[in-house]
Amino acid sequence: MNSDSQNTKHAENLKCRNCGSAHLHPILDLQSAPVSNAFLTSEALKKAEPYYPLKVYVCADCKFAQVADYQSAEYHFNSDYVYFSSMSEAFVKHAKDYVDLISERLGLNAQSFVVEAASNDGYLLQHFKNRGVPCLGVEPSSSTVKVALSRGIDTVAEFFTTKLGRELREKRGPADLFVGNNVLAHVPDINDFIGGISALLKDSGTATLEFPHLLTLIQDVQFDTVYHEHYSYISLYSIRSAMERHGLYVYNVDELSVHGGSLRIYCAKKESGIPVDGSVARVLQKEIDAGLDNLDVYLGFQERVDRICNDFLGFVISEKSKGRSIVGYGAAAKGNTFLNYCGVKANLIDYVCDLTPAKQGKFLPGSHIPVYSEERLRETKPDYIVILPWNWRNVIVDRLAFTREWGARFIVAIPNVQVF
Repeated sequence: MNSDSQNTKHAENLKCRNCGSAHLHPILDLQSAPVSNAFLTSEALKKAEPYYPLKVYVCADCKFAQVADYQSAEYHFNSDYVYFSSMSEAFVKHAKDYVDLISERLGLNAQSFVVEAASNDGYLLQHFKNRGVPCLGVEPSSSTVKVALSRGIDTVAEFFTTKLGRELREKRGPADLFVGNNVLAHVPDINDFIGGISALLKDSGTATLEFPHLLTLIQDVQFDTVYHEHYSYISLYSIRSAMERHGLYVYNVDELSVHGGSLRIYCAKKESGIPVDGSVARVLQKEIDAGLDNLDVYLGFQERVDRICNDFLGFVISEKSKGRSIVGYGAAAKGNTFLNYCGVKANLIDYVCDLTPAKQGKFLPGSHIPVYSEERLRETKPDYIVILPWNWRNVIVDRLAFTREWGARFIVAIPNVQVF
């Protein structure tokens, strides 16, 4: 479209990781930020902390949104990785619901074979194991692999690639189901990853991929989901071309509320003959109606982000000046993006509580706000609690109902500042 070519600015030495185009348009600049899951020890606070540019581009040709690649995937997903999926009861339930649904839909049984990429600590595959369905996890971070193995979940400690997909097919046989939940955005080379799916999948098999939906990111100003681990921000419109490039097609789509709005796409090989469900055309039309196929829809996103940050800072500074105490809940990566771009330090938010033992006793990257267990809330009785992982807002509010005893109020900032 004419508006696309007129508004496109080329990012220097940056190519689209989907189609290879050099026509990348910057839509969001979060300045520089530390790696969002690089929590700090008290000793680490004495050293200089590395910051990297954090900027989002959209490809004018295929409309794939992405950040520049400043650190390798190996840097992010290592032995110090602190995100354990099982720590979220709501996420484990979401995984079980998925396993029940897909097992019935595909008729999975003891003769089937399921492979999950980014299997983390076995939070999802444990449900296949309980159903007697043979399964294998692929997970690069040794910290989570150790936990998965202790649960009896067969796990390969590697990144999933085309090479590994071919090797697994040769050694273990083709997969009836490939699962990739919240991993596609974390993959630097998306074509290498999807090529691996095509290599591993049985001709009659299905691959399901869940990812936060670019549409809700734009519409609800979910800029805090932008961080260095998230290389890509995906729509059905943009991912279809990547699938087709590797002999796959999308035959069904579920719209999910998880993570503030996600898609679950069902993919198969062209040889499968599985008919395309009407949900594909429906979601695609929804994206087109919202303008995701046109760069114009992304203009003004930066201003909307800055408005949220200014409103949040204005409220927090006003309340602190009145002597109110403010803390955070959920030391999530998205929260670190939010706090760092807003410039929030421990002078505004006293501490953050989190259920993950690996995060407790450490400090948030950038802001250096200390992380404690939930018991800290009972000890200090804060006036306000900022819910940083707002996508689990209802679950957290229910869990922290006891804080109402002393009149604590909650704050969420996305898609706008709300106090309740």
